[in-house]
Amino acid sequence: MAPGLLDLVHLTTWAVCAVIKLPQLVAVLRAGSAWGLSVSSLLLELAGLLVFLRYQIYYGYPLETYLEFPVVIAQDVILLSCIMHFSGKVRRACFYALVYWVGWYMITLQKWIIDLAMNLCTLISAASKLVQLQHLWETKDAGQASALTWGMSVYASAARIITTLLTTNDFAVLIRFILMLILNIWVTATILHYRKIKKTD
Repeated sequence: MAPGLLDLVHLTTWAVCAVIKLPQLVAVLRAGSAWGLSVSSLLLELAGLLVFLRYQIYYGYPLETYLEFPVVIAQDVILLSCIMHFSGKVRRACFYALVYWVGWYMITLQKWIIDLAMNLCTLISAASKLVQLQHLWETKDAGQASALTWGMSVYASAARIITTLLTTNDFAVLIRFILMLILNIWVTATILHYRKIKKTD
């Protein structure tokens, strides 16, 4: 792939991720409700993103391969804060913030810890998608879940498979993005399925 095309993939990934959670956030704020969203899923996703970002920084990977992650993490924190607010669990958010902050420093104490954390982070990120799927299946209602946000996640995962192959070629990172691509497609399809059913009712 030509360097110009690789740069284009990086740029489009950053652009998509700069607004990836905004449709979800707008849906939650408009409704004044987080119905259809799983707090557990969002907490797991945030943990996976933080570990992944820390791994990339620890190994000194090129900034362009993970530049979108701080932005996505910030959007997740805002979305999680809104969900906690609407569900009356604001105090619990402070506890989660402390746990994540301590974890951020603990995982780089030894090389084996960050390597293990990276492998576990793939499972944690996959679990976050599966928890959201389970929530959708149980409620049989997409609620405020945004198909646009999940669709953008599909693009970001696919783009990062390409950039990983062409830059770091890290097998653990590649497996993570492939798995995220499959699960993001599945969640998006499930949300669209329940939206279609609701419209026909």
